[in-house]
Amino acid sequence: MESQALITNDAVVLGILMAMLAFVFSTHSSKRPFWQKFYGVVPSILVCYFLPSLFATAGIIDGEASQLYFVASRYLLPTSLVLLTLSVDIPGILRLGPKALIMFLTGTVGIVIGGPLALLVVGTIAPEAIGGDGPAAVWRGLTTVAGSWIGGGANQAAMKEVFEVGDDLFSAMIAVDVVVANIWMAVLLLMVGRAEAIDARTGADTSAIDALRRRVEKHEKENARIPTLTDLMQILAVGFGVTALSHFLADRIAPAIETVAPGLAIYNLTSRFFWLVVLATSVALVMSYTRARNLEHAGASKIGSACLYVLIATIGMRMNLAAIFDRPLLFLIGGLWMLFHAALMLGVAKAIKAPVFFMAVGSQANVGGAASAPVVASAVHPALAPVGALLAVLGYAVGTYGAYLCGQIMRVVAS
Repeated sequence: MESQALITNDAVVLGILMAMLAFVFSTHSSKRPFWQKFYGVVPSILVCYFLPSLFATAGIIDGEASQLYFVASRYLLPTSLVLLTLSVDIPGILRLGPKALIMFLTGTVGIVIGGPLALLVVGTIAPEAIGGDGPAAVWRGLTTVAGSWIGGGANQAAMKEVFEVGDDLFSAMIAVDVVVANIWMAVLLLMVGRAEAIDARTGADTSAIDALRRRVEKHEKENARIPTLTDLMQILAVGFGVTALSHFLADRIAPAIETVAPGLAIYNLTSRFFWLVVLATSVALVMSYTRARNLEHAGASKIGSACLYVLIATIGMRMNLAAIFDRPLLFLIGGLWMLFHAALMLGVAKAIKAPVFFMAVGSQANVGGAASAPVVASAVHPALAPVGALLAVLGYAVGTYGAYLCGQIMRVVAS
């Protein structure tokens, strides 16, 4: 169906998104009191995310019809991961400790039990909200949300096939997935913007994160130089070159596994996007031990961050706030589901005194996957983006199992 948005030309949409990003960064660096107070309350990364969503809600642009998100997630995301990972301090990340993994697994458990609880609560209040027969059964559709919120798109597609979800219901569930997940991401970005104050109140130990960030900043300060055209070309060559190699290999590895061992689809090993993220991150990790690491002195991570912010804008434009009013009870289920997940994350984080960074990235590695976990991580510092990417890859591995278990529990609740 043809998009009804006012602007459908992706070249024009991209120009609008870039103008938005330039506006945010210009006002963020402004010395005017109004902007200083505004960004003292609202993180700039959140504004980059919400401005496009307002345009989408107003019908000016259509994120679903646009190909910009596909381009950003397939080309700019892996390039960003490569350039942000080149200077990564692997020993420093390992010294972050086990709390990051604990919070990730807590997030998975929160999704598995949160769905059935939300279904039970809403079903008690409004039984018609959890009705439907066969492929139109609401509980079946919710399994696809579980797949997305634990793993990603491949897990979501797997649940659609496993539980035989109807196409119309699946479309509605995509709206629930996108809107609720993105609202939660906005909350996480707000919390990350206040991480220092929150961690101080909870007594969280942030020494390992702070030490890693200081080492990266010190190394950059001592070795930074004004980039030449040659530097910029080398940075782009490495970023897009590794992305190209990752695409080349992913296009062969995934189909080969699907042909030889189709059963491995439950591990997402037949997903090209899975291999794209894994290969881009892995090759960059190896290159971080070579002279390619010196490209950071010319600003490799800054170019990587620029690519990441374009991705943020394309994610934002896929969120249409008006969709909440189409099937409000489904969004009520999704909202309660996310509240259970959030409550568990916050409770465990407080109990083990985990920093906001671990809570936010652990949650987003489940709910947002490889496309947005690095976004939340880089809001603390670009050097931490690989932590989000690595945890998101773990989410792909456990997504199908967790979503299937969640689906079976929801089947019992609905019946």
